[in-house]
Amino acid sequence: MRVSLISLGCSKNLVNSEQMLWLLDSAGHELCGDASAADAVIVNTCGFIESARAEAVEQIIELGLLKKDAAEKGASKTIIVAGCMAERHKHEIFEEMPEVDGVVGCGSFDEIVKALDGASRGEKPWMFGGLDAPVSETPRILGTPPYTAYLKLAEGCDNRCAYCVIPGLRGGFRSRPMENVIAEAQKLVRDGVKELTLVAQDTTRYGLDLYGRRVLPELIDKLCGIDGLRWLRLHYLYPSEVTEELIETIAKQPKCVKYFDIPIQHCNDRILKSMGRRGGRAQLLETVKSIRAAMPDAVLRTSLIVGLPGETDEEFEELCGFLRETKWERAGVFEYSPEEGSAAADMPGQIDGDVKTKRRELTEDIQREVMDAFNERQIGKTMEILCEGYDRLAECYYGRSVYDAPEVDGKVFFTSPKPVKAGEFVNVKINDTLDCDLMGEST
Repeated sequence: MRVSLISLGCSKNLVNSEQMLWLLDSAGHELCGDASAADAVIVNTCGFIESARAEAVEQIIELGLLKKDAAEKGASKTIIVAGCMAERHKHEIFEEMPEVDGVVGCGSFDEIVKALDGASRGEKPWMFGGLDAPVSETPRILGTPPYTAYLKLAEGCDNRCAYCVIPGLRGGFRSRPMENVIAEAQKLVRDGVKELTLVAQDTTRYGLDLYGRRVLPELIDKLCGIDGLRWLRLHYLYPSEVTEELIETIAKQPKCVKYFDIPIQHCNDRILKSMGRRGGRAQLLETVKSIRAAMPDAVLRTSLIVGLPGETDEEFEELCGFLRETKWERAGVFEYSPEEGSAAADMPGQIDGDVKTKRRELTEDIQREVMDAFNERQIGKTMEILCEGYDRLAECYYGRSVYDAPEVDGKVFFTSPKPVKAGEFVNVKINDTLDCDLMGEST
């Protein structure tokens, strides 16, 4: 059977998609990149916020139209919905989306072949395994370019943030054994991966459940010892757990890029407490100070939520001032979304949508100024760039520096007198900026 898989949402979800691809391929199915040409399509959904669910619903509706068109031509098309939205709306999907033939929750990714076989026979499979089982060690077929990959350290989350429903969709925090993580990293590098990005809902918690202590610094040291690995990148560091040991480890390891992804969400102490977050403004300032002292050239990335119920104008202004003071070079800004089942959804003082949008836009303006200033400081510098391809329209190559994570940050566009292949590293002298990107020429 020709099977297409559409992966939505975060990098952690992508890893599950890659595992499902391996299972499908191992079962003899033909993997197909074109959903319109496939006999079956699996949509691995995100269910974190309303906009993500809307994207998934739109995708499923489009597939339903393809299914209807195929039926009119005497052919069949099977649609399976998997992942977080499936987990969150397990009891409604069949009723509200009759075009769907099977539903697979977050505890049943490894049963995708069984679900597909059942759906193909018209059985309407509905699979929801336990959410607290050990993390699946199923191999993967990478959905990323061959030179970069995500390496999942753990599944689930134990942080009960008031705005978030992830623990209810993914279960409690479960670390993978360190030897399994290292073995997978070694295989990925042997297969040509040069950049590994460590992901988990909270990477700083890694190992606490298995070993009784946080062992991320130890893991970093071991991964950096892998021959052939060039860049090691860390995502989703919980702010109150960015320890001096972790900072020192990143500082001393040349392969560990000086890029800190630390989702702070806010800086006001009352708002952070309402969010159910540990730590406060003073601790955040101390963390930023420690990182800057150890690595003056480090780039800090964060995510922010504006418009939490009860957020006052003064508390929002405090956030703006904090951002101007600390100058996070990268940031994603989100309007608070009241999610059913989260504690914040029932809080008093829900804020008008227009107010939330205005606050997001103001925050983004501040961040744009910080990013523009950072980019201006790069002019004249020579940077190591991981080439990602050639832009025929711009007639130049493009890639990423250590300061740019896959999919979420900017690009570096550059010319070169000789051909450069995707996956090659090249030194580029920066000579200009373009919006949020950099321009240069290879040296």
